Amino acid sequence: MSDLAWTLGARMPAHDYRIFRTAFVDGEHPRVGKKRFSVIECVDWVNVIALTADERVVLVRQFRVGTGELCLEIPGGMVDPGEDALAAARRELREETGYDGGSWQLIGRVRPNPAIQNNTLYTALAEGVVATGGQELDGSEVIDVETATLAEIREKLVAGTIDHALVVAAFGHLAFRSGPLSR
Repeated sequence: MSDLAWTLGARMPAHDYRIFRTAFVDGEHPRVGKKRFSVIECVDWVNVIALTADERVVLVRQFRVGTGELCLEIPGGMVDPGEDALAAARRELREETGYDGGSWQLIGRVRPNPAIQNNTLYTALAEGVVATGGQELDGSEVIDVETATLAEIREKLVAGTIDHALVVAAFGHLAFRSGPLSR
């Protein structure tokens, strides 16, 4: 065991907030001693870089309560219990945008904030999607759908127009895999 590792005890539930729970966990380290940590327990998440046949990226624009602002993002959401990440990605794209089809693959995964969260975000790439129907939004969702070229996405990332950290990470996965965002 590394001298950086902590020995952790059992998690003690604190509060359930419907979309996440909090817990405490006691840890012990030989140099630092005992500490109590707070943990946010979340289900896994997915986001989707969906490309149409003419290589336009499907985007969603929605109000985000945390910042009190409209946010330009890629589609995504929570993985349901027992659901495969790729199936969740396809479901979220269809529900939020009405797009479906094409070929699908997982291109990345990140830990959103391992200091305090226990979950994983998976990024899916869907190529050749088409509009197949209308949105199937959850009760609290109000989402506008738009598209942009990869070159326009790059401009939006550089300008900070797209500033959601997990969306930026998703496009990082795409760039690492396929080169600059300039198709």
